[in-house]
Amino acid sequence: MKIAFLGLGKMGSAIARLLMKNGEELTVWNRTPSRAEPLKSDGAKVAKTPAEAAAGAEVVFTMPMDDAALEEMLDKGKVLESLGKGAIHVSLSTLSVALSKKLTEEHAKRGQHFVAAPVFGRPHIAEAAKLWIAVGGAKEPVEKVRPLLEKFSRGITVVAAHPWSAHALKLGGNFLITAMIASLSEGFVYSDALGIEPSIFLETVNKALFQSPFYEMYGKIMLEPPATPGATMALGEKDMRLFREAAQSEHVKTPLADVFEATFLRAFEAGMKDADWAAGYLQLQKGSL
Repeated sequence: MKIAFLGLGKMGSAIARLLMKNGEELTVWNRTPSRAEPLKSDGAKVAKTPAEAAAGAEVVFTMPMDDAALEEMLDKGKVLESLGKGAIHVSLSTLSVALSKKLTEEHAKRGQHFVAAPVFGRPHIAEAAKLWIAVGGAKEPVEKVRPLLEKFSRGITVVAAHPWSAHALKLGGNFLITAMIASLSEGFVYSDALGIEPSIFLETVNKALFQSPFYEMYGKIMLEPPATPGATMALGEKDMRLFREAAQSEHVKTPLADVFEATFLRAFEAGMKDADWAAGYLQLQKGSL
């Protein structure tokens, strides 16, 4: 199968490398060419343009940061024009529901297939091939790409035949991640104020209540911030905004998400846009900017 991979950030590079490790041959492209060079030494063919990478591909994976970057890649980068009929575009990014619907229609007009496959997990989870993938799309293209998705994940949920359903689910999941981070932040500030070591608070409530490796992982990230953010406050704000937009399109109120969005904007005003999503949220709650 001829495969193209467009977008080689931390997550994209990890996934592309796993595909090659598991026997797939890739043609890759990234807006910043230097990020593609390490994959070249691993055996990938590096294209000069996204259109060149996509030309003749049966499957093209995309993983840019946001809607705008993907639309630029597909339109100005002429990926849509380069893909032939029957080709499958697999979007691994967290996109807006509106763009997911638009791409479903656009690919259908061209005789192509669109599969939404946003991933749950941070870069180190991707490197360990333990991502969870929410998949939306028609049965035939989903079945065709599923063996590829299984090469870099620990599990897959097929949500529905509409691609946008997977992006809607991913936004809902990221809303819950922020809700967890917000509640842990308040809990840590509370415990510290009452003379309880936050790490003891985390260990106790997780063992007594949640028994969740997810709470454990994020709690440790918050209390011991990584030197390099796994995900930034800017990324968290983007996902919260898209969650609220999707909800509003169906006349659903989001009182908690409204609070979270306001907090992210407050972090931006404090110059914390590039701070770690989880650790930065706690830092803001503590008031130690």
